Amino acid sequence: MKLSVCGKGGSGKSTVVSLLAKAARADGYRVLVVDSDESNSGLFRLLGFEQPPVPLMDLVGGKKGLQEKMGRPDILSEATLTTAQIPAPHLLEKDGVGLVSIGKILQSLEGCACPMGVLSREFLKKLALQPDELAIVDMEAGVEHFGRGVDASLDSVLVVIEPPLESVSVGRKIHELASGMGLGNVWAVMNKVPSEEIAVKLTTALAGDGIEVIGQISLDPAVFAASLEGGLPAEGTAVREAQAVLGEILARTGMKAG
Repeated sequence: MKLSVCGKGGSGKSTVVSLLAKAARADGYRVLVVDSDESNSGLFRLLGFEQPPVPLMDLVGGKKGLQEKMGRPDILSEATLTTAQIPAPHLLEKDGVGLVSIGKILQSLEGCACPMGVLSREFLKKLALQPDELAIVDMEAGVEHFGRGVDASLDSVLVVIEPPLESVSVGRKIHELASGMGLGNVWAVMNKVPSEEIAVKLTTALAGDGIEVIGQISLDPAVFAASLEGGLPAEGTAVREAQAVLGEILARTGMKAG
């Protein structure tokens, strides 16, 4: 399964991705996390790595090289690409969790991130997973990746919603765009939920737009305490709730939970 995790900037996408990756590994799956967010650079720390992987952008000659190849079918020469075929500098692995990064905006006046969107789309399209593998994609904030077709080859979309109304509005747009692409598995997960009252209000608001909430992750002090050191807590409310969210996703996509 290839799962896209998307939402408004600051909604906690990277934290949700990392919690789900941890839960999937505990369930016996091999996990590939794809960092497709060209601006946020802290995902590798949440996953327990000391440094980020060398960007896949370097495989195609950097941003300039990719711009020259855009529109051609040989951006990535392989017809399909398995995890085992990704060169070690571009794939970091630890405790059954792998991490690849498409690329980052590194300096001012660098130009748009369109080439990274193209590479994300082509990589995810060619990525071939084994039955015991999950790919979890940390998408860029907002909705532009839908315009670039990055999500076209994915199986499921998980929209991260936090309490502010702006997040709900972005979630509605993501649901509309994902459904418009023919993606049948589109759900929301509520994140940083401070109370059951807020959870009910969010669920009701989203249900009014036909958006199904698959679970919630509470505003867990343990997550914030661990984030000060760049990591995740080993246990706690958020960890248990992420396990429940993953269980729902696996059940609804016909995959076996451990």
